[in-house]
Amino acid sequence: MRSRLIGGIAALWLVPVIAISDTLLCSKLSATGNAEYPPYLWRESDSSKRLLGANTIIFDEIAKRLGVEIDLQHTGPWSRAQQEVRSGRIDLLAGAFITIPRQQWMDYVYPAFLQTTSVVWVRSNHSKPYTRREDLIDQVGVTVINNSFGQSFDAFAQDNLQISTVANLQQAFSMLDLGRVDYLLYELNPAKAYTAQWGMSDEVNPLSPPISSEGLFLTVSHKSSCNNGTLRGRLAKIVGALVSEGFTEKALQQGLALWQQTQSKK
Repeated sequence: MRSRLIGGIAALWLVPVIAISDTLLCSKLSATGNAEYPPYLWRESDSSKRLLGANTIIFDEIAKRLGVEIDLQHTGPWSRAQQEVRSGRIDLLAGAFITIPRQQWMDYVYPAFLQTTSVVWVRSNHSKPYTRREDLIDQVGVTVINNSFGQSFDAFAQDNLQISTVANLQQAFSMLDLGRVDYLLYELNPAKAYTAQWGMSDEVNPLSPPISSEGLFLTVSHKSSCNNGTLRGRLAKIVGALVSEGFTEKALQQGLALWQQTQSKK
């Protein structure tokens, strides 16, 4: 802002100023997610960083409407992916449940772009009754490290359940299959996809009712240099439109078909 003298009095010479916080500063965004998450996300191959699935289809459309390239890439296990976003090395997380701890290091973009259901998995010969989460209190469970099942169940589990964590889903199902734990907690669709791939569909079963049903949200790292109000506002508008148009549900069906197609070729 400059000034000039009018009759000996300093007056403001108004020059349009664009606030940095209100502009999109980045022409490219980076994103990552849970690579053990079909039909939402999975790696194209063991040697590739490219992620495929419903969330990839959705993020490609978000990038198109935003007019900014989004590089969605594999960065390691789910725990490492979260750390990359938490540190700000990666801008966006392609799908996360809301929890209070996560809200300390990333912004959630509303609305959720998809919903996912989490369940209790047990061996087929499991005989202990299960009708509510309290039935798990005297049993030993396992899940993947840094996984969440929503704030309500996470708080209940921390106070009441014995749950160990491992690096990946295959290790967790191996522990269940060997009888080292009584149950495994994970989302229904990804676990169904992997147990079918591993030939375990007859050995393990999901129980009802689910432990939680949570929304999957796009999130932006607090430490991302691209994070500002304009970006979050535009993302919210785009995501809301995709949900109302039914685009995200169609993407989920496309992701499921693509996963089945890739498995049939193996």
